[in-house]
Amino acid sequence: MFTLSADATPLSKTEHYAELVELARGLLGDERDVVANAANFSSLVFHSLRDLNWAGFYFYDGTELVVGPFQGKPACVRIALGKGVCGTAAQTRVTQVVPDVHAFPGHIACDAASRSEIVVPLFAEDGTLIGVWDVDSPVPGRFDDEDARGMEALCRVFIATLPR
Repeated sequence: MFTLSADATPLSKTEHYAELVELARGLLGDERDVVANAANFSSLVFHSLRDLNWAGFYFYDGTELVVGPFQGKPACVRIALGKGVCGTAAQTRVTQVVPDVHAFPGHIACDAASRSEIVVPLFAEDGTLIGVWDVDSPVPGRFDDEDARGMEALCRVFIATLPR
């Protein structure tokens, strides 16, 4: 399911996420522009993991979540806190792993092909809501707890690049 290491040995999911974290650190490096880093981060994840049809950010504007840089089909522009998977993650402050989006109450279907989803809430060091990192797949049950840990580790790299 994951890329091969330099010696052609298949990587475990945990190893693949660890490699992606290092790639993200190198890619984002010392850049502090939020849009540039969000765009490159989205592209890195979208093109490094299999079976994804959307990967991107929704940033909190003080009232609601607003779509940010992403990879995939056009998306819903605004999402209220508490609504859908993204709004639920932002409101509860808990990563949401949804094996079947059709079974999630109030799911917002931006792309009818999406069948599973993972959303990581993003917070500044002081606990202020920044937004969410949202990844969709056309494969039911695509994400699990290991993906949650990997996505959360990736998001920590992104958050570390934000201006303080």
